[in-house]
Amino acid sequence: MSKPYLTQKAEWIFTENESNNEIWGGHNEKPYVKDSFHKYVIEKNINAVNPGKFGTKVACHHILRIPAGGTAVVNMRLYSSKSPKNHSFGVNFNNIISRRYRECQAFYDDKMPSTLTKEERNVSIQAYAGLLWTKQYYHYRVKEWLAGDPNNIRPPLGHEKGRNTDWPHLDARDIVSMPDCWEYPWFAVWDLAFHCVVFALIDVDFAKQQLLLVLREWYQHPNGALPAYEFNFSDVNPPVHAWACWRVYKASGPEGSRDRVFLARAFQKLLLNFTWWVNRKDINGEHIFSGGFLGLDNIGVFDRSRPLSDAQLEQADGTAWMGFYCIYMLKIALELAEEDLVYEDVASKFFEHFVSIADAMNTIGGSGLWDEASGFYTDKLKRNGEELHLSIRSLVGLVPFFAVGNIPLSKMVGLEGFNRRTRWFLDNREDLAKQITFMEERDHNGAAYLLALPTEDRAKRVLKYVFDENEFLSPFGIRSLSKYHEKNPFQMDVCGERMSVEYVPGESNTSMFGGNSNWRGPIWFPMNFLFIEALERSYDL
Repeated sequence: MSKPYLTQKAEWIFTENESNNEIWGGHNEKPYVKDSFHKYVIEKNINAVNPGKFGTKVACHHILRIPAGGTAVVNMRLYSSKSPKNHSFGVNFNNIISRRYRECQAFYDDKMPSTLTKEERNVSIQAYAGLLWTKQYYHYRVKEWLAGDPNNIRPPLGHEKGRNTDWPHLDARDIVSMPDCWEYPWFAVWDLAFHCVVFALIDVDFAKQQLLLVLREWYQHPNGALPAYEFNFSDVNPPVHAWACWRVYKASGPEGSRDRVFLARAFQKLLLNFTWWVNRKDINGEHIFSGGFLGLDNIGVFDRSRPLSDAQLEQADGTAWMGFYCIYMLKIALELAEEDLVYEDVASKFFEHFVSIADAMNTIGGSGLWDEASGFYTDKLKRNGEELHLSIRSLVGLVPFFAVGNIPLSKMVGLEGFNRRTRWFLDNREDLAKQITFMEERDHNGAAYLLALPTEDRAKRVLKYVFDENEFLSPFGIRSLSKYHEKNPFQMDVCGERMSVEYVPGESNTSMFGGNSNWRGPIWFPMNFLFIEALERSYDL
């Protein structure tokens, strides 16, 4: 057993890792909850922490007076209770700390460009440290959890039909990158994909392992679905896994020596997931997709994950994500086809599927998701034979910009089947090909094809909103909801209830998704990254 030892006297305070249900008007079974430390330290509530000095969460409460511009250092180390003499803070301790600091700096010297300023480097190191710190052992065997521990008290009646009953195969006993080990100690599949793109810069092997992990048979559902997160594995996160696999593959080495085995392993399982999307989320077989909240929580006028009894929701973001998915599956297939022509045919499949999605999404009227009146991509509600564009200017309408990809013609050399099929398709299916107006050959850094979901005219109309400071553009990035809705909230009646979406830059003003989750204004870094990356792909040509 290890114990902490400190150089300065401090008070140890204890509580439990339980949510405070009183925030939502509920009752706490135990008085010691997650925010007890805040109540004890900030609100001076001495009864907030456990006087018995035990609990699942512990903190060391220091009271320090630090003058302006000053610093304070608190040293701590763990030591064995059997060897209390080893807790010395002498010269040896200081030497160890100094050596570890030099090793850390040497590690990042090899990972970061030398052009960074001291402040930029420090920020980067802190960001990487936060990512490395959130690795956690995750153990969740769904079948055993539902059945209960045979050596303990039997679970309540109905527990065996509780959460995640349709995922009995899931057997997680792995180190996983978590969004937050304290507040969010379980994975979310699309958060993990973003983590891996960054991890690839400092530990590409771990990034590859994590991406393959959720594609393995003890995570991925036999039907092809990927587990969203512990709260409900059957929820749907945006399909960014193929993009992340491509990015990590490119980081795995210089061109010509990259890890094709990793890419092929991922691609085979992603084929299952892509097929699951097509079979489950393209409800009418028209290349228009749904998917629920898709990670954007309360961005909609109502909870998009709840079934509508008398209506059907067609989603601009769900459809655009599938166009995005097609592009990266096409990129991967063409890459693998360079050494194995088996992949050539499936590359043609993803090219043609992308064109079909682009055509369906851009059609005015019918099943199209372009709202000509507002000049924006929107979700569409079909009800009682009528169609209503939900004219909300949000990230939902910007996701179509992510679905852009360039294919250097050099990648197509030797792929006669793919070239012939592509040419035939464009010549003979003008009814579909007309929607990808960005597809052309250019001569900047070599000729290439550019595939893009928005047509050129529509792209320009949407970008006027994006770069307007009274709409999406803030000093710090693109807002998740246009500021236009601050004074012009979108409103509609849903099942007799008046519902609205308005710009809220801080904490959410709706109880949807727990009340502490807000996509109605704040800036979300990963989405900004994808948008900027998409603009760069377009500009590169």
